Amino acid sequence: MRTITAIVISIGCAASAAAQDTNNAALIAALQKLDAKVFKPDSADAKLRGDVLKQMRDDFNKRDVEAWRSIKTKADWEKFRDERIAKLRASMGKFPEAPKSVKVVTTKKLEGDGFTVENIIYESRPGLYVTANLYVPMDTSKPMPGFIVIHSHHNPKTQGELQDMGAIWARQGCLVLVPDMLGHGERRQHPFIDAKSFPEKYAPNRQDYHFRYNVNLQLSLVGESLMGWMVWDLMRGVDVLYQRPNIDKKNIMVFGSVAGGGDPCAVFAALEPRITAAAPFNFGGPQPETKFPLPEDAELAFNYLGGGSWESTRNLKLSGRDGFPACVIVGSIAPRGLIYGHEFAWDDTRDPVWARFNKIWGEFYGAKDKLASAKGRGSVKGMAPESTHCNNIGAEHRKPMYPTLKLWFGLPIPEENKKRFDSSQLQCWTDEARAQLKPKMVHELAQQFAAPTKAVDSKQLLNLLGIDTANVKCGIQGGTETRIEGGHLLAREVLHPEGNPSIALPIIKIIPAGAKGNVPMVVGLAQDGKAGFLKNRAATIAELLNRNVAVCLPDLRGTGETANDGRGRQSGATSNSASLLMHGQTVPGIQLQELVMLLEELQKHQFGPIALWGDSFVEPNDPKVTLAVPYDNNVKLPRQAEPMGTLLALLGGMHAGKNVKAVYARGGLVSFQSILDSPFCYFPHDAVVPGLLANIDLSSVANANQNVRLEALVDGLNRRVDQQTLEKTYGKFATVRAEPSSQAEVAAWLVAQLKK
Repeated sequence: MRTITAIVISIGCAASAAAQDTNNAALIAALQKLDAKVFKPDSADAKLRGDVLKQMRDDFNKRDVEAWRSIKTKADWEKFRDERIAKLRASMGKFPEAPKSVKVVTTKKLEGDGFTVENIIYESRPGLYVTANLYVPMDTSKPMPGFIVIHSHHNPKTQGELQDMGAIWARQGCLVLVPDMLGHGERRQHPFIDAKSFPEKYAPNRQDYHFRYNVNLQLSLVGESLMGWMVWDLMRGVDVLYQRPNIDKKNIMVFGSVAGGGDPCAVFAALEPRITAAAPFNFGGPQPETKFPLPEDAELAFNYLGGGSWESTRNLKLSGRDGFPACVIVGSIAPRGLIYGHEFAWDDTRDPVWARFNKIWGEFYGAKDKLASAKGRGSVKGMAPESTHCNNIGAEHRKPMYPTLKLWFGLPIPEENKKRFDSSQLQCWTDEARAQLKPKMVHELAQQFAAPTKAVDSKQLLNLLGIDTANVKCGIQGGTETRIEGGHLLAREVLHPEGNPSIALPIIKIIPAGAKGNVPMVVGLAQDGKAGFLKNRAATIAELLNRNVAVCLPDLRGTGETANDGRGRQSGATSNSASLLMHGQTVPGIQLQELVMLLEELQKHQFGPIALWGDSFVEPNDPKVTLAVPYDNNVKLPRQAEPMGTLLALLGGMHAGKNVKAVYARGGLVSFQSILDSPFCYFPHDAVVPGLLANIDLSSVANANQNVRLEALVDGLNRRVDQQTLEKTYGKFATVRAEPSSQAEVAAWLVAQLKK
């Protein structure tokens, strides 16, 4: 009888388990089929996403015009200028103490027609060396003006137009320094020298330029900047000139080439008082892409601030927040000499920036003779010879500068250079020099700025993030409710911060069937947002619902249906992130602000304890895959990590108070330090918090949480990190696993933490 009863019970349990499995499968399938969208395509909320940054930019430009119009005197201008240039300098990073003398090594000398060229290497920072060609007059017994020529992002120091300027002005008695800018030429931060350097077809001549992206990301993490390091290199270049006998210290001029050379030229001149004149091309006012003629109301319509992009030396970090757009930087050079240069045609009569410069140099300083201009013809979309394209500063652009140089330095109008060196002759590094000097790459030097693990200073962290999470209030507008498989309640809602209707946070809440009272909740965070969780983690969500735990899936700014196009170097996400940095904000900061707002709203609606679940649905790169890959549209890059979920879960757990009982994170970044392990990094721009690594790393943020479980973390190359590295990085403060748990195990852990 007992045996029959046992069999009946067994059959009943099996039937019950089978029914539960069937129900679970149906719920999982239903979750995977859900439409994750909350915004309607034509809704005002959906359209707001692209308007926020534009409004910030327009507001800045309006304030800038008002501020300029309020400047009536030289004293007004100098007060305005000094405040902003001090902030410009601070934004560059921490400049080291200037050395008493700069180490210079000459590796070769070349004889030219009326001049010599010295191939030199000078030390900018310990371990960081600048390769440069120094064009020297034949007669060095007379005082020599010093010229520094900054190349464009197209070509390094050996390009023909750069040789022309070195030769022409050396023949005229000037000492001319043409350095390789950081990341270019002999200072490249990648191995892609020529077509043989990579098995697939790619553009070798663009790699120096493209790898500026990596260099700036790495420097930004430790509170430095590519622009700051370029400027410091150039300052030490002035030292090199000053160390030469008979240099005329009262006549030091810098020239900035058309595509990316004018940017450091202007900033360098603004921050270096030893520069007596500057010629920054394509920086300060209208750009090659600007359409002419300008409108009659150009002063009000002009975009003084610009917009962010991966090219970090143009639209500078904090320039919007602290008020130093390009025109202020260039204007600060007054009353020293300025040649305002344009590669193509230019509408000088309506250029509002040119009008400002005339007021500064002419009215405020009475130095109109120190203000000049140079321009080419045509447009960036036109063809030569009608449009005067050049690689650096071409003959067509030098011609209008010659009368100015005659006035300022007594240089006669020269003949153009007719003979150039082969680029191989102008290379500075030798095997002997490398063995002696032992140069280091930027990512190696950046490691010295990383802070050791320490406790988190919450206020300092919020400052780095560019936000304030205090008193963040919001309200729900709209919303729909439906029942899904199993009787669970699906709510679609939009949260708006009070007083800021331009921000909309779409969320999905799934409440267990029959839930009553303070239901515990798990909030899921990932770059792919709501849709990513429903597609990839439906089994975990189903298990949570079956255990009476609600799930909330928000699309924080820049994720899910609020995401920009793409995630790479040239993507909308990168432009958005770079633009926010101009205004002193960060994508993680805004996401944290929205998360705190959401958590407060959930508490207001009497949900119980909360767990944060950060995730990434990107597969890690196979260690066997070639990770040394050039930036080229024809070459597929390795997969990029998506650390947003882990980062925001840890930040949210730290800032949301005791109501967050646990943080589970999977697939995130093991440490920001790992981004400095290689010149390559497969890591999104919008996950960078400038200066964070100079203060803390992710382990410190994890340790500031109450209850953390981290799994399947990756490094800066999106490679899975082993257990030993995880334990060494996080110590005893968090549960860490190299491999991910099953979806059922994750759900069980979350439920256990919520019901403790």
